[in-house]
Amino acid sequence: MVCLTLAARYRALPVLAGAVLAFALLNLGAVLFGSALAKWLPPQWVTLAVGILFLAFGLHAIRSGNVDEEPLETETRSGRSLLLSTLLLIGLAEFGDKTQIAVAGLASTSDPTAVWLGATLALAMTSAIGVWAGRTLLQHIPIPLMHRISGILFLAMGGFSLASLLM
Repeated sequence: MVCLTLAARYRALPVLAGAVLAFALLNLGAVLFGSALAKWLPPQWVTLAVGILFLAFGLHAIRSGNVDEEPLETETRSGRSLLLSTLLLIGLAEFGDKTQIAVAGLASTSDPTAVWLGATLALAMTSAIGVWAGRTLLQHIPIPLMHRISGILFLAMGGFSLASLLM
């Protein structure tokens, strides 16, 4: 959502580069934390916690999809480092949020390198989609619908995590 908003107002490439760098760093911290946590807790507890967190994130996203967003006003700025501004804004906005917690949870039950790479590539792609949407489609796709879709995906991942405990 940050990429979508920034790209609607500023140049796309520095926004995307700052977002990718921010997510790579945030994911590194989450993977290191999740891997360390996995060494201290039984795997069933970690899987249960991950499943419950995914379900909670899904319900939160679906409920936040019912809130109307204000329309964005286009603005152009020059003379600022958009890359650094985006890096700091996303770093602060996403630190400790549901995505970072989900990455930490996955790293506690899976290969940390694969989780970091997968999460970083996924967030880079979603950032690119957000930048593209911010530049072109923002007028046609309601933001509440995006919240609902992400909520459904989180619910599915939570259900899958909890179902894996029964197998």
